[in-house]
Amino acid sequence: MSYFDLQQRLERQQFANGYALVNGVEMHAEYGDRFQIPHDVLKKHVRAGYFIELRIDSPRFSVHEDAPVKCTCPTCNGEATKPILRHDHPETLVKLPEQRVPSRGWGEDFWARVAEREGEYFAAVVDNPLYEARLHGLRARDTIIFHSDHILAIHPIHREEMVLGMDAVDLKTLATWLATQRG
Repeated sequence: MSYFDLQQRLERQQFANGYALVNGVEMHAEYGDRFQIPHDVLKKHVRAGYFIELRIDSPRFSVHEDAPVKCTCPTCNGEATKPILRHDHPETLVKLPEQRVPSRGWGEDFWARVAEREGEYFAAVVDNPLYEARLHGLRARDTIIFHSDHILAIHPIHREEMVLGMDAVDLKTLATWLATQRG
């Protein structure tokens, strides 16, 4: 597959009910330190086999009548307009018992394992059972196409390998960025 194949597949990729992948770069720009994403120097080293976190969400749905008037984000303690379901680890790494959660139209963070990379475009296999699959149609083991801007996290099991693969310039960039994160 070529760079343009993944780019074109991303442009054609659609999900039901207005769901789309969330752009982490845009979210970070809007929410600043309350919405952390990996630095570009880390994304540069993502390759096949790595687990990355993505989010799928839809503006079509909001908080339901039985939900609290104001939701609090468990990550940043900020106010959220609706909850985001979350998977802490890929299913491949941590087996969980089957969970039955009713579809509510919420956003969902999930892990995917990178299968292919062409420049800033990726193909990956979803590695979590998704609670909202009935609404957006994305399921475990489906292939999803995304841009590096969609990456919300890189699983920690890849940290050492990533750092060992960096040259001196990338290591300096990473160290400088990490120093700013200690706030």
